[in-house]
Order: sequence, then C-alpha cells, then structure tokens
Amino acid sequence: MASIAPRSGRRGRRAMNDINMVPFIDVMLVLLIIFMVTAPLISPSVIDLPSVGKASVTPTQVLQIEISKDEKITIKSTGSVSKSLPSSLSNLVRDVRDMTANATDVPVVISADRSIKYESVVKAMDTLQRAGIARVGLSVQLTD
Repeated sequence: MASIAPRSGRRGRRAMNDINMVPFIDVMLVLLIIFMVTAPLISPSVIDLPSVGKASVTPTQVLQIEISKDEKITIKSTGSVSKSLPSSLSNLVRDVRDMTANATDVPVVISADRSIKYESVVKAMDTLQRAGIARVGLSVQLTD
C-alpha cells in the first residue's frame, strides 16, 4: 500500500488559541489615566438642605449667646426680663444656669460673627451640651 507523505513546503493552518491581551491592557491603562486626571476636577455636588417652618408656639424665654469678632461672649436673656451679662467659655455654663434659674428646657441660641473661627462656636455648643442643656441652636440670618 502506498502511504501519503506530507508535502514538504507547506504547513497546515493551526487555530490560534491564545488571545493577545496587550491592546486590552493599553486601552484600560489609558482609561485609568483619564479617570485619575479628571476625578479631582469634578466639583462636589451642592447639598440641598431641608427647609423648616416657623414653630407654632414661641418660647417665653430665650437665652442668646453672642460671640463677637474678638471671641468675647455675651449672654442675653429675652422674655419678661431682659438681662445682659459678659462671660467667658470657662464660666459659660455657670452663667447660663444662673440666668435660667437651673431650668434645662430653656432654649439657648448661639449668635456668632461670621468672621470668627468655627471652632469657637463648636466649643461653646459642646460646653453647653456636656453640661446637660438640651436645647442649643445656632442663629442664622435669612436672605431673601
């Protein structure tokens, strides 16, 4: 019997079973660089704060703590008897308790000048809340 010999100058076509990953990696690196460059340029979104209405019942006595530009603290009592008392951060709780006659349900509003450090306002709020004064808020100016 005759045997079939392979032809000497020809190769058979083989299926390529490897995937070339280099172009895929190049595209991914370009995308990564684009995202890394553009991410710091994206500005954070504006926070849409909820709005509140006016309270139905206004309190009879409100204690207002004013912090001036030079961080001097003044306590003002509004209501039936108006009083004003200079104070300091170390004596703030004692002076607030004296003016409210140790009542913890009297609302305290902190009004601070816009040019002072935020840290001063937070320290005053923290001092009052640690002393057990529950109703502490911030005063803001409404813009129309």
